[in-house]
Amino acid sequence: MSSQHDHDARERDVSGDVGSTDAERSAREWWAGIVEPGDSTAHALVSTLGASRALDLVSAGATAAEIAEALLATTGAGAGEITNLVDLISTGLQRWEGRTGSAHNDSARRAADRCGARFLIPGDAEWPASIDDLGEHAPLGLWVRGQLDVLPDPSVAIVGSRNSTGYGEHVTVEIASGLAARGIGIVSGAAYGIDGHAHRAALASRGATVALLAGGVDRPYPRGHSELIERIAADGAVVSEVPCGATPTKWRFLQRNRLISALASATVVVEAGWRSGSLNTAAHAATLGRPLAAVPGPVTSPTSAGCHRLLREHDAICVTTADEVAELAGVGGDAELLQPLRSATETRVLDAMSSRRPRTIDDIAARSGLDHDSVRACLGELDVLGDARHTPNGWIMS
Repeated sequence: MSSQHDHDARERDVSGDVGSTDAERSAREWWAGIVEPGDSTAHALVSTLGASRALDLVSAGATAAEIAEALLATTGAGAGEITNLVDLISTGLQRWEGRTGSAHNDSARRAADRCGARFLIPGDAEWPASIDDLGEHAPLGLWVRGQLDVLPDPSVAIVGSRNSTGYGEHVTVEIASGLAARGIGIVSGAAYGIDGHAHRAALASRGATVALLAGGVDRPYPRGHSELIERIAADGAVVSEVPCGATPTKWRFLQRNRLISALASATVVVEAGWRSGSLNTAAHAATLGRPLAAVPGPVTSPTSAGCHRLLREHDAICVTTADEVAELAGVGGDAELLQPLRSATETRVLDAMSSRRPRTIDDIAARSGLDHDSVRACLGELDVLGDARHTPNGWIMS
């Protein structure tokens, strides 16, 4: 282990409670760079011994038996459990061996500083308590860009196919914007297709949204959503449990899905193929006991086959509107709206438009009494929400 960790250990010895907190945070950063997401063995060591002491043992070359004895001494468990513990820890040490001597932690910290990310650990004011429901598979810490505490309770995870159809995108926007109007947060994975439309609809409706990434928060993925992810970081939060600089892998995507389901009060799958990764998120939600819903689609559409599978085989609840999803998340219907579905500007712009004849921005501005910039920005939001569309001759109501 590098001299940085040795420095942290010395700091812990001489600086009392504050130093201990700093050392624990630093050690959890190291662990986040050593282990893959969802490592239950690492979680057991850290939660029982403390991240700093567990890291001291591993970096000092302690054997699996020595670490197991430390665990038993701390928990007071019977000596009969030591064989199983030694086997688990030995396997864990083999997994972590190639990373414990790396200098990746320092580069991750520098990358985090450059992008304005910070590392949250359990006990921090901004730490989402719902994540702890993952138990032994809970993250050791979370890298965050933005403000995670803007996400309200309840929040809903909206996930689905990357190869979404116009139908799925329309339903996603309707549900996400309706939930945002009710003050319900939107959680998703920033992927192409359904995820991206859920985030955009939440932003356009001035709602709170959080994106969970499979790679570092300093590396927007997919690259085509870089601008969207920057907007989410500015108005909500972008979150990952892997350090800055880490690349997304298939395993990390699957593990990222457990965070999406844990962070949300309920999960809705809008469109999903028979083997869609969204079904993995749905499985995590079901395991956690979170409400799970699916949107039905055309029976001939392969992009809805996974949703129909959830409805038929996994007791998912059928939902078709924002009202139904809000009820699933524990919020009532229209009487419980926390903010208007339409802003004053949106109302004026729509009043100035026609559903039969396209009108130019100049014409809409004159009819609404608004300036051109406000009209142009509002039309962009209405386009995302599916209430207006641009034609070669101007803008028309959808």
